[in-house]
Amino acid sequence: MSGFKLQRLGMMMEPEPGNPNEVEGVLNPAAVRGPDGHLYLFPRLVAKGNYSRIGIARVRFNEAGDPTGVERLGIALEPEADYERRPDGGGGCEDPRVTYVEPLQRYIMSYTAFSPQGPRIALAISEDLFHWGRLGLATYAHWHGIELGNVDDKDASLFPVAIPNPSGHLELAMLHRPLFPGTRPEETVCGPTSREVDLDRESIWISYCPMALKGLDPHRLGRFTSHHRLATPVSPWERLKIGAGTPPIMTRHGWLILYHGVSEIPQPNDSEHHLRYSAGVMVLSKEHPQAIRYRSAEPVLTPELPEECHGTVAHVVFPTGIDRRDDLGAPDRFDVYYGMADNRIGAARLDIPDELPPEAVANAPGVKV
Repeated sequence: MSGFKLQRLGMMMEPEPGNPNEVEGVLNPAAVRGPDGHLYLFPRLVAKGNYSRIGIARVRFNEAGDPTGVERLGIALEPEADYERRPDGGGGCEDPRVTYVEPLQRYIMSYTAFSPQGPRIALAISEDLFHWGRLGLATYAHWHGIELGNVDDKDASLFPVAIPNPSGHLELAMLHRPLFPGTRPEETVCGPTSREVDLDRESIWISYCPMALKGLDPHRLGRFTSHHRLATPVSPWERLKIGAGTPPIMTRHGWLILYHGVSEIPQPNDSEHHLRYSAGVMVLSKEHPQAIRYRSAEPVLTPELPEECHGTVAHVVFPTGIDRRDDLGAPDRFDVYYGMADNRIGAARLDIPDELPPEAVANAPGVKV
């Protein structure tokens, strides 16, 4: 096999008829194996008025080992804290990612809390996936005089082990996507289509949290004190923005993430700007995770199916969950769970090639896109 290929496996979830919690969609799930070995999804469930809860569902498989659907098990989190609720009765717990963090011996859920201040990264902790305790909002040290805690933020996920920071010290690390003013696709779509690498587009960041590896208190993570831009938009399919998708997972080539990129859909004789969300692959160095070993020159998944092209938000595939199929004795197979047009959940199979493809893209200065 010469490159990364995604094979669709089918739709896993769609809004349940008559369920008011899902009337506006089920989407963007976390995926993680529980202590019992079963695979669990944590989908965003959207009720009327874009009021979002985080559900929990057990994945069903056929005899070949492919996922075929889910068994709904209830609600994992719903808006209760001040930072998840709005004065008008709205709010939400949105787009979770779940990682088993080995130094903590706990599952950590990172999710978007939709509060009066805007979207912020919130964290919750569990030993069994069924009982969750809130850790509060992620806290940050300043970055170049900017208070990151006051900046909108989304798409956060944690590494499962402590990784070396730029100075070589082992720390807890988080991928996330700060939404600095002026960087949203709706704002940047009117910009030039050919440009130098633009650091002002929405990008994937990595932040580090110092931690003592002994005597850890899993209920007090501390501040993320070191922030670095990991990757910026460079290719045409991701011209307007990129954002982290699935949590980092180790492969033979390094840390793998599926991420999303946004571009404009050409519409002749149409003054409106229509956006397309596609998915790509990024591989980070095992020894130095800030180094990108491989990055998709072209997307590995684009909206094609009717369920991906028509929904709450049209033309969207949005990867958020990943499952390494060690249970099948296939450590090079990964099942990816993704949002379909912000309304349903699909699954696709990714097989890791023996060698990294040669057409990798890096954030080299002077790259034209």
